[in-house]
Amino acid sequence: MTVIKEYRVIGLMSGTSLDGLDIAYCNFKLENGRWSYQILETDSINYNPDFKAQLKKAIYLQSHAMIALHNTFGSWMGTQVADFIKKHELVVDFIASHGHTVLHQPDIGITYQIGSGQHLANSSGQKVICDFRTNDVYYGGQGAPLVPIGDELLFSEYDYCLNLGGISNISLKQNKVRIAYDIAPVNMLLNHICNSVNLDYDDEGKLGRSGQLNTALLQHLNSLDYYSQSIPKSLGYEWFASQILPVLDRHPDTTENLLHTSVHHIAQQLAKAIHSHKLSNATILATGGGAKNIYFIEVLRQKLGDQFTIVCPEEELIDHKESLIFAFMGVLKERNEINCLSAVTGARKDSSSGVIFNPA
Repeated sequence: MTVIKEYRVIGLMSGTSLDGLDIAYCNFKLENGRWSYQILETDSINYNPDFKAQLKKAIYLQSHAMIALHNTFGSWMGTQVADFIKKHELVVDFIASHGHTVLHQPDIGITYQIGSGQHLANSSGQKVICDFRTNDVYYGGQGAPLVPIGDELLFSEYDYCLNLGGISNISLKQNKVRIAYDIAPVNMLLNHICNSVNLDYDDEGKLGRSGQLNTALLQHLNSLDYYSQSIPKSLGYEWFASQILPVLDRHPDTTENLLHTSVHHIAQQLAKAIHSHKLSNATILATGGGAKNIYFIEVLRQKLGDQFTIVCPEEELIDHKESLIFAFMGVLKERNEINCLSAVTGARKDSSSGVIFNPA
């Protein structure tokens, strides 16, 4: 007998690259023990300059100001979702929100995503599932990456799933176990360089392509301690601010040269990580904003070699794979099923993570 269960969920993602709020209305279907998905409607809401500056500096806020931003951001997201639902006349089971990571220091038991679930529920009028990282950190895990559960159940046809967002992370099956980890900054670094000359990003990598390699900068970046650490491991803005920014300050150069060198640094670290798993004739699904940087993808292909095939899917999936998977994580939480994998995060146990809020 065929058993079908469907869920209609809105997934929300605000990434460390600060390029805005991604919204994806998704349908998930469970049929004979297998999951399938559809992305039905999407939107991306850019942050205005003031809001973007607040989010970027949130790490330095005192506690009362941090909580105020947490609440304000939750209400703002709820308003965006309410408008999205009204515009597309959607029927929604619930919202699943990643929030926006402000603090991430799992080694001392801290991870904090702003965007109050209760405020989001109240302003949208919808049930909300959020705060997916805290429980895993409680169990001793990194609280990241979290998307591998979606890679395992929705994208298992690929040998590697590579996310090229503010931070890059990779997911793969090794000895029949799903593993994943953060590799290096991507858009967090590239966009930071662009922001210094009042650009949001390097369109298709054109500026980076025109630059020259700064060998001293490249060597300094590649020597950072994180790249030699064993997994599980993860990155946050605190690491970027304390480790990457001082290196850039020590090697001043043109915007073009900084972008060119950073592209080669990132691609080198990704290729090193991918080669370490010794899978040949492998396919790599590349999503996230970095997959639109044509020059970066060219450099990555060169460093990987012919034994790897990088697949950059349709733009909708490039932009919204993370919001899709957080919607899916909400479905698994709703079903009280595992959505955080200890093999990925290093936690003491698998868990069904997330906190549920109903509109008041």
